[in-house]
Amino acid sequence: MTERRDAIVIGAGHNGLVCATYLARAGRKVLVLERGESLGGMAGQRRFADGCSVPGCAHLVYNLDAGVIRDLALESHGLRFLATHASTVALAEDGDHLTLGERAVEGAGISTRERAVYAAFMDRLRRFAAVLADANGSTPPRLATSGLRDNLALAKLGLRAWRLGRDDLREMLRIGAINIYDVLREEFSHPLLMGALALDAVLGTHMGPRSPNTVLNLLHRLTGQVAGGGGLAVAGGGMQGVSAALERAALAAGVEIRRNAGVAKILSDGNGITGVELAGGAAVTSGMVLSGADPKTTFLRLLPPGALDTGFLRRIHNLRARGTAARMHIALSGVPAFRGLDTAALGGRILIAPTLDEIELAFDAAKYGACSENPVMEFTLPSMLDSSLAPAGMHVLSATVQYAPARLRGGWTAEAKSEFLKRALARLSRYAPGIRDQIVTAELLSPADLENEYGVSGGHWHHGELALDQFMMLRPVPGAAQYATPIPGLFLCGAGAHPGGGVSGLPGRNAALAALAGAWR
Repeated sequence: MTERRDAIVIGAGHNGLVCATYLARAGRKVLVLERGESLGGMAGQRRFADGCSVPGCAHLVYNLDAGVIRDLALESHGLRFLATHASTVALAEDGDHLTLGERAVEGAGISTRERAVYAAFMDRLRRFAAVLADANGSTPPRLATSGLRDNLALAKLGLRAWRLGRDDLREMLRIGAINIYDVLREEFSHPLLMGALALDAVLGTHMGPRSPNTVLNLLHRLTGQVAGGGGLAVAGGGMQGVSAALERAALAAGVEIRRNAGVAKILSDGNGITGVELAGGAAVTSGMVLSGADPKTTFLRLLPPGALDTGFLRRIHNLRARGTAARMHIALSGVPAFRGLDTAALGGRILIAPTLDEIELAFDAAKYGACSENPVMEFTLPSMLDSSLAPAGMHVLSATVQYAPARLRGGWTAEAKSEFLKRALARLSRYAPGIRDQIVTAELLSPADLENEYGVSGGHWHHGELALDQFMMLRPVPGAAQYATPIPGLFLCGAGAHPGGGVSGLPGRNAALAALAGAWR
């Protein structure tokens, strides 16, 4: 006997769980199908050594939406933060590090003038980010339409921008689509400060500081700080703490979650969605399927040939989703010693991004299918705040390392992975000379590994670059930018949809509301 549900959600990543919970709270009978054993997707937890756990990809909470936390009562389901508004340390080889807060920067070589410029600069960027944040919680309007709802949404977006005032609006229009390199050179002179800010603008992207759209990426990153979610936060239990709270909220709402239940096909009868076929051949029928998979996987791999017109498929083929970020996980026998850095600072976020030009040179290699000789990175030591993540006396280091192209020239062989891991460890040991002797286990996950393990095209965390032509009412492509797709009953609810990547939960929430507002078959 074939099973039937009101709605099926593909993938139990954070957006899939958020989406399913909103649907269930509206009275729908919802089934979530997860291809793996663990939940949370790329924001989940990974055990890589005996007793050692690290985040799969995301290791800090940047922009979990305050409305999602409130609506799903996540705090009552165990969500807690060990640190909020965590600072960032930009490492210098000589130990003269910088510490960056939301408005303050401290360290050697920072003048009083540059401190004031930094505060004003970050305030201005947050005002610009607030315009984006206001639009993140709703379905983006369609372009070139006479629909009243879309025109009102466009008018509201314009009003939000107009409220910035003449000077801010002019500046936002000037810098919004350009590169972060030029913007930072206009404002600052301290190399380490510019490197730290530039890394925030390119992390997880196939972009360097000189690439267009890097200012847009930085503004997107800041939207969580202006939408009520606060600054950088460390979740109790690591990112698994976030996933666990989302799972409990989903179960409390009546969502059914199945692990090890990968979807092989999305089924359609030519008039709309009819359900899904599982990897084992069983089928579940439904007139509503919400895919947390990336757009390329959803449209090019899960749908049968002929389900979509060639023009739409061409746009999906051309969607840019080239991952260049690798993950490095290290189990350490003790607390690592970084030259000039107090142990107390190891509970926050740490960067190795010495200058704008070093980041750009690191990106140059990836343009041509090679790995960076001197990679840049962001890392945390999550066990400094949560001892449950490592055995007593040990610690874990979780790093995002750039640049490592998904389509490496010659392929991601064991030798290629070993070589890039050596480069990353060599870079790290220049700041912590004794860290090599403390390494118990180290692993590197290339973008190809991320693609295989999490099923995300190109190993790109955000399911597609965030750029003006893949942004808001154009994300991921025209024809699928309002969560609904050309096939009635099929919706996108992952990071490939508006507002994009980051652990916000908003793509899942918005997709659920769009589906609830649509016609149910």
